[in-house]
Amino acid sequence: MVFGGGGLIYAGLNDGGPDGGSILPGALSAGDSTTGPSAGAVDTAADVSASPSPTGPSPEELAKAERAKREKQLTAALKKLTASSPEFSVAVQDKKTGETYAYRGDEKYETASIVKAQILACMLLKDQDAGRDPSSAEMTLAKPMIQLSDNNATTSLFTRIGGKTAVGKCNKRLGLTETAVNTSWGLTRTTVDDQIKLLGEFVDTKGPLDADSRKTAFKLMNTVNAAQDWGVPAIAKSGETFTVKNGWDTRSADGGLWAVNTIGRVTDGDDVDVSVAVLSHNNKSMQSGITLVEKVAKLTRQYLKY
Repeated sequence: MVFGGGGLIYAGLNDGGPDGGSILPGALSAGDSTTGPSAGAVDTAADVSASPSPTGPSPEELAKAERAKREKQLTAALKKLTASSPEFSVAVQDKKTGETYAYRGDEKYETASIVKAQILACMLLKDQDAGRDPSSAEMTLAKPMIQLSDNNATTSLFTRIGGKTAVGKCNKRLGLTETAVNTSWGLTRTTVDDQIKLLGEFVDTKGPLDADSRKTAFKLMNTVNAAQDWGVPAIAKSGETFTVKNGWDTRSADGGLWAVNTIGRVTDGDDVDVSVAVLSHNNKSMQSGITLVEKVAKLTRQYLKY
C-alpha cells in the first residue's frame, strides 16, 4: 500500500512595474491622482483582472490527502503496538468509499474457527448450483457452526459439502487466492487480505452469492451466542449492526500459545459500511488475544474515522 502526505500549494500574483514590486488591483503609486487615474494605473488594473484566479486542490484531492494522512498515522500506531505484542495483521474495507487498508495484509495465519464462515459460503454456493435452498439437515449443522462455533457440526458440514477439495474449488469462486484449505479445517491458513474479500462477497450484489444466500449468512453471523460477540463487535457503536465470526485455538506445536482471530462487518444505514479482519497468533492466553484483536480493531476506527 502506498502512503503519502498531502500539502497545499498557494499560487500568488506578481504583476508589477520595473522595480519588480507587486501592485494590487486599485492600488495607487505615490504620483497618482485620486481624481483621475493615469493610463498606467488603468493598464495595471486591466492586467490584474485578466490574470487567472489562484486555485487550490479539489475536494477529492483534499479527501485523498486526508485519507493518506490518517493511514500513515494508523500504520505508525500499529507498528508501535507490534513492538510490544504478539504478531497480528489487520485489514479494513470501507464499502461506502471503496477504500481498503491493510497492515501486513499478506501474512498467513491459521484460521481456527473463522474458517467456518468460509465453509458456510461454500455450502450456500453448492446449494445455489443445485438450484435449491439449504436443506433442513444442512441448516441444522450451519446454525450451531456459526452461532455457537460448534466443531462437531463443522466437521459434519465440511465433509458433507466435499471437504478440502470442494472448499478449495469454492475459494477460487470467492476470490480467495491466499487461503490454503487443510483437511483439518481449523489449520487452514489465510490472510487478512483474503478475509476482507470473503466478507465483501457476503454483501456483494454482483458476486457469486445470491440474495437469499447473503441473507442467510447475515442472519447467522448477526446472531452469534452472546459469549462470542467479542472482536469486531467491540468497535460497533450504539445503534450500529454487526456480524462476526471469531476463531481461537491453542496447539502444543506453538508451545501452548493461542491463535485468536476475528472477522466481521459493522453497518449503520448509509453512514457506516465496513468490513474488518484481525488475525493474530502466539498470544499467551485466549483473553489476552481477545484484548489484542479488539485493540487493533479500535485503532483502525480511531484513525480511519469510519
